Amino acid sequence: MTYQIKGKNNIYELVVGCEIHAQVASQSKLFSRAATEFGAPQNSQVSLVDAAMPGMLPTINEECVRQAVKTGLGINAQINLRSIFDRKNYFYPDLPQGYQISQLFFPIVGEGEVEITLEDGSKKTIHVERIHLEQDAGKSIHDQHPTATLIDLNRSGIALMEIVSKPDMRSPFEASEYVKTIRGILRALGTSDGDMEKGNLRCDANVSVRKIGEEKLGTRCEIKNLNSMRNISRAIEFEAARQVEILENGGKIDQETRLFDAINGDTRTMRSKEDAMDYRYFPDPDLPPLVLTQEYVEEIRKSLPELPNAKKERYIKEFGIPEYDAGVLTADTEISFYFEKLITKHEPKICVTWLTVELFGRMNKAGINFENLKISAENLVELLDLIKSGEISGKIAKDVLDEMFESGESAAKVVELKGFKQVSDTSAIEKIIDEVMAKNENFVTDYRLGKDKLFGFFVGQVMKESKGQANPVMVNELLKKKLAA
Repeated sequence: MTYQIKGKNNIYELVVGCEIHAQVASQSKLFSRAATEFGAPQNSQVSLVDAAMPGMLPTINEECVRQAVKTGLGINAQINLRSIFDRKNYFYPDLPQGYQISQLFFPIVGEGEVEITLEDGSKKTIHVERIHLEQDAGKSIHDQHPTATLIDLNRSGIALMEIVSKPDMRSPFEASEYVKTIRGILRALGTSDGDMEKGNLRCDANVSVRKIGEEKLGTRCEIKNLNSMRNISRAIEFEAARQVEILENGGKIDQETRLFDAINGDTRTMRSKEDAMDYRYFPDPDLPPLVLTQEYVEEIRKSLPELPNAKKERYIKEFGIPEYDAGVLTADTEISFYFEKLITKHEPKICVTWLTVELFGRMNKAGINFENLKISAENLVELLDLIKSGEISGKIAKDVLDEMFESGESAAKVVELKGFKQVSDTSAIEKIIDEVMAKNENFVTDYRLGKDKLFGFFVGQVMKESKGQANPVMVNELLKKKLAA
């Protein structure tokens, strides 16, 4: 269904383009050997280059170049064998050089594309205009001193890939799905961890509206530093409605940069939007053109892993997994690795149920992400082993999983400590059946007179008396014999 915004007099279409800033997975910065470890003490990972000491010259980090090329190949993009670094001049207290080294005119990666899945299951291609390498700024800290702003330069000089889409998205869902897809590709390639909580992947959304049927794009506003898929959708939805309200009241949209307030759910002005000329771009005189060979690019191409969309199609064809579940399993590399450990010993469909329904259901309820999960793939395999061997029933397994989820203990240890082991002793089950039949003589008579549906009642009562631990197959077999006597 087409996403539309209804005004008092007109109906509008939303147009969105995204600029994704992804931190490159590298042990050192783009132009220095300083480390990039997250959470290090403030200003402990700063070289003389990062601090812009006089006379210090940048030297390109080859690993960052390799990661950018790899990302470009992952989205079927043109790799530019010759690219140039430019100086983007502006003032920030946490930008010691007074400029950022970026790539405006000749980026390392040209046009590419990614395919996203829409809400109705159909596919849409989103075109990527370019990927360029640039260095990050430092961080201004405003809450550690009553009258002063402190500066942490640990992030100064960290390598970023800016992935710039064309304005191809027409709904908040499409924008968030696009970012999610790019994030999945980056993580599968190993070129960025895409951790939005740590700020390693941020999205700037360029939002405009136009009347249905118009070809000319409206004036866009850029919403900076969106750090979750939910906030991407919320910010775009609010901003589109804000722009429509202004236009319907006879106003005009000012091109500007805005910030999203996640608490209030609205956007506010940050600054008027600059154009490229405002930054006085020019080629960096300290860095020669970056020249690659086609052989170098082809060598990287050969190392590409299976990407999420290809893996999704394989899961559907090879394992018969429904498309939605396959999408969930391949959206994140860690989840697909986890799943593939499970299917080394158990049927894929059973593994899908225990992973996406049982385990993910508990994670959603507890509000934790996959990285904080205490249950390893090996432990879940062990739980499925216990079900398969008949040591525990599927019902008991859910109780065991609850304990594992809280404690992180192995399935076998939980079963042992909690006494969850399934009862498969014939005499013990027969004793319980006899007690149930003695308590329900009227129902026994009715069953023997032809009311077969009462069989389920007896099964339920036996399982209840055994606290769910009786072997259900044996319960069914023994009950049939006892009730038929």
